Amino acid sequence: MKISENWLRQWVNPTNSSAELGEQLTMLGLELDGMEPIAPMFGGVVVGQVITCDKHPDADKLSVTTVNVGTDTPLQIVCGASNVRAGLKVAVAAVGAELPPPSTSQDDKPFKIKKGKLRGVESQGMLCGASELGLIDEIDGLLELDDDAPIGVNVRDYLGLDGQIFDVAITPNRGDCLSVLGLAREMSVANRLPLNRPQISQTAPTLDKTVNVKVADATACPRYLAQYIGSIDRTVKTPKWLKDNLMASGLRTHNFLVDVTNFILLELGQPLHAFDADKIVGAITVRLAHEGETLTLLNEQTITLTGDELVIADDMGVLALAGIMGGARSAVSDETTNIVLESAHFNQRNIAGRARRFGLHTDASARFERGVDFDLPKIALDRATTLIATIANGQVGQITMAESVADLPKREPVRVPFDKVEKLLGVALSADDITDLLNRLEIHTTFDGTAFICQPPSHRFDISISEDIIEEIARVYGYDNIAPRLPQFAVDMSYDDTADLTHVLKLTLAKQGYFEAVSFSFCDDKLEQLLDDDKLGEILPLANPISSELAVMRRTLLSSLLPIVSHNLNRQQADVRLFETGLSFVGKDVASLAQIPSLAIIATGRATDSIHGVRAVDFFDLKADVESLLPRHATPHYERADLAFLHSGQSAYVSVGGERIGYFGQLHPSISTALDLPTVWVAQFELDKLINLHRTALDVALPSKFPSVRRDLAFFVDKELAWQDVADVVREVAGEHLTDVALFDVYQGDRLPEGKKSLAFAMTLQDTTRTLSDDEIKALMDRVIVALTDKYQAQLRDS
Repeated sequence: MKISENWLRQWVNPTNSSAELGEQLTMLGLELDGMEPIAPMFGGVVVGQVITCDKHPDADKLSVTTVNVGTDTPLQIVCGASNVRAGLKVAVAAVGAELPPPSTSQDDKPFKIKKGKLRGVESQGMLCGASELGLIDEIDGLLELDDDAPIGVNVRDYLGLDGQIFDVAITPNRGDCLSVLGLAREMSVANRLPLNRPQISQTAPTLDKTVNVKVADATACPRYLAQYIGSIDRTVKTPKWLKDNLMASGLRTHNFLVDVTNFILLELGQPLHAFDADKIVGAITVRLAHEGETLTLLNEQTITLTGDELVIADDMGVLALAGIMGGARSAVSDETTNIVLESAHFNQRNIAGRARRFGLHTDASARFERGVDFDLPKIALDRATTLIATIANGQVGQITMAESVADLPKREPVRVPFDKVEKLLGVALSADDITDLLNRLEIHTTFDGTAFICQPPSHRFDISISEDIIEEIARVYGYDNIAPRLPQFAVDMSYDDTADLTHVLKLTLAKQGYFEAVSFSFCDDKLEQLLDDDKLGEILPLANPISSELAVMRRTLLSSLLPIVSHNLNRQQADVRLFETGLSFVGKDVASLAQIPSLAIIATGRATDSIHGVRAVDFFDLKADVESLLPRHATPHYERADLAFLHSGQSAYVSVGGERIGYFGQLHPSISTALDLPTVWVAQFELDKLINLHRTALDVALPSKFPSVRRDLAFFVDKELAWQDVADVVREVAGEHLTDVALFDVYQGDRLPEGKKSLAFAMTLQDTTRTLSDDEIKALMDRVIVALTDKYQAQLRDS
């Protein structure tokens, strides 16, 4: 909504600058979208009066005038305007004056008036039209000033052009601020200044004439006022003060009657409508439309009504779409001297959406949809009637009021506990300060010792609960005045960090190039048959599946991931890395069904390393990704996996601390072939076990400053013995001195004893308190040799 700063300051005039006032409105919750001057900068333009006006000797369309601008000598100015005439008060730009650049000009520099000649006649300035001052042209010609305009006065001062136009964004809950009254009320409260309301009283009737009004739907229109005003002098022009306020708020002026209703709309926020009284047939009836009725609106649009629209009608049919727009049949024209002035309260629900239905958006509908003060119709009607009577000599009839008090909006008292204010705002205010603040907002408030009893005013549709009142306290007290304060709360030591640790695991995989998949817990029965294994339990069908592809419960998350891999490969996305967290359903039947939180990963396509460049993903790529999911202090133990859907030679179970947590490896080639997939690498873990590993406290120690020692040993062992078993014995015997053990050579061949293989491993030894002696190292190595010999009949290689 655009509103004149000058108009606002007539109601309340704080010492704030324009910018400060705009900032204050924003901090009150009425955001200032923009601020622009009423008129662009110009100078040297004064009020003048045309003394003489003669035809130019050499140009039919030019006139030669003499103009009194308050100086000793009148100015001779050549003018081409059609409305120039002797006696006219006009804006005069004398030589040296600077005007705004023309709208058609590419240059933004001011236009300076110079002495010149037009067709041989000297011209000492320029008579200005509105557009030449950066204003809106009401007529084609000069800007005609009122007859009482003082000669020689600066036009900017006379027209009040030095103020700003505020463009304020009013939120849907604050329809009460769509007026000068509403905004001034806020400024008054914020600056602790009185509100200079205009004195409004009912004009004594001069005619014994009333309007017959019937309200058929009191719920939709609980209050309707109508007043007859006759014998209006239509030769009267809109007064300058009224016209200035409208123009400074971005509205064009039309004629006196239209200007008055627009003025009341902006000043008080109450939409009014004037009907031509001589065009109304019978009584005015407020009712719901009949389905199929038509109405030609003031904008010449003809609409067909559906039956739920509220309308104003007479005996001949619909006169207006209530609260939105009047009809053409009863429209006021320049010849209208008798009117019926309507001022009503319409229910929001009966107006909301109706304007948009017909592609309309009017100032009236914007206000009624948000809610208009139901005590305002009588005040606004009296204000408009007084203006018409005093300015245009209108003869005033009796007011007809039809109302249903029971159907007016209810304003129930709101109880606000005193301690709740500080609890929500984080600032301690005294009960007296809160009471004073709310009363200044016209929210009648009393304090009973423990709580505030707050009675919302009729113009506030957005106050119904205690939080609404506390919000009012916060915005008027000032958000900037509320110091930051940390909330007080008790630390819950039983906090469940499962979600946090799951997120950490997801981020780890994302850094490895995996993307998260989210799928149903159901899968295709055919795929589950391919992934069958006794260890997974029975396949459990659904009684009422979504589709045939989602007919059974998944026993492994791979059943969900494999179709996604196929989907991507079929769309030429060859490199696929996915992971998913969710439930696996394992059991012999529904009664024994276990829902196991799981994490699965799947990969196919290419990998890149610094040695081989681009190559196919292999077992060790997957193993590295698996180990990235383990905390640093966890030592994984691997053993050959015996799952039917994994390649027996390239798959393994993963255990930590003697507990199996999952498996990984290559999807069995027969399954890949059946699904028309290349080599696919998969893994699945029990999520809870994986997370518990991350919960285990890690002992942190400073690195040793003493040197480490490496010793290599090689043994002949049985071919079937896993290196992992050898490493476990080495860790057990070497104890705390062992910092690392690594396999660096495996040899099998004809030269070895039958059924044997050679394993060579390196041990790194170090103490945190001293340098290990040769004797200690030899003793430790001997213990390792004896332990491996006793447990696995290992034979130490001599070379």
